[in-house]
Amino acid sequence: MTYIEALTEYNGPGPSVFLAGGISGTFDWQADVAARLADLPLVILNPRRRDFPINDPLAAPAQIEWEYRHLRRATAVLFWFPCETLCPIALYELGGRALVREQPLFVGTHPDYQRRLDVELQLKLARPEVVVASDTAALAAQVRDWFLREPAA
Repeated sequence: MTYIEALTEYNGPGPSVFLAGGISGTFDWQADVAARLADLPLVILNPRRRDFPINDPLAAPAQIEWEYRHLRRATAVLFWFPCETLCPIALYELGGRALVREQPLFVGTHPDYQRRLDVELQLKLARPEVVVASDTAALAAQVRDWFLREPAA
C-alpha cells in the first residue's frame, strides 16, 4: 500500500481509494481502514491530516481544494459515516459521487448514524449496486473484493 495524506499531491498510476467521510470529532476510522488494506498494492488517499493547523486561515481552503481534486482523481471512493456527527460535507460529496457511475463506490455507516436510512435509500435509487456496510471491517472487505476481481486493478 502507498499512503498519501492531505495535502500531498498524488496523480500517479495504479488503483487508488479516497477515504471520504467524517473527520472532525470522530475516531480515526481512516487508520483502521488503511490497516485492513495495507497488504494490497493500492494507493490510499487520506484527507485526515495528523496535524491540521486549525489557527491558519488558509488551511481550510487548501484542504477543501485538495479533497476536491483527489476525490476526482481516485479510482474508487470509500465513504464512512460515523455516529458521532452528521457529516454534512461528506453527505454533499456522496451526492456528487453517487452520480458518477464509472467510479467504484463503497459506503458504510455506523448502525447508530442518524441519517443511515437516508443514505441507504438514496443509494438504492442512484446506485443500487452499492451495499451499505455497517462497520469498517465490512467496508474494507468490499474494497478488497473489488480490487481482487478487477482486471484493471
